Amino acid sequence: MIDDYSNTVIISSKPIMNYVVASITLFNQGVEKVIIRARGRHISKAIDVTELLKNTFFKGVIIEEILIGTDILHRDDGKKVNISSIQINLVTKI
Repeated sequence: MIDDYSNTVIISSKPIMNYVVASITLFNQGVEKVIIRARGRHISKAIDVTELLKNTFFKGVIIEEILIGTDILHRDDGKKVNISSIQINLVTKI
């Protein structure tokens, strides 16, 4: 899904505002597209970040594309685990 990570915000366990600020910083640096990516229980946080950007902090942002999928992880005990993933591609209105 992703070729270059320089414009990607990967959601994990930090507070939501950290990711909102990171996204705004990327847009302010001139990046045309910001990718919000999350897996598993962090998917809802990725959606919250996107909505905060769109509706409150950076109203010039639109959702270009949403990709969903399943990542296969290998645990230490050798078992495979399927984890849902989401990628939200955001662009600014021109």
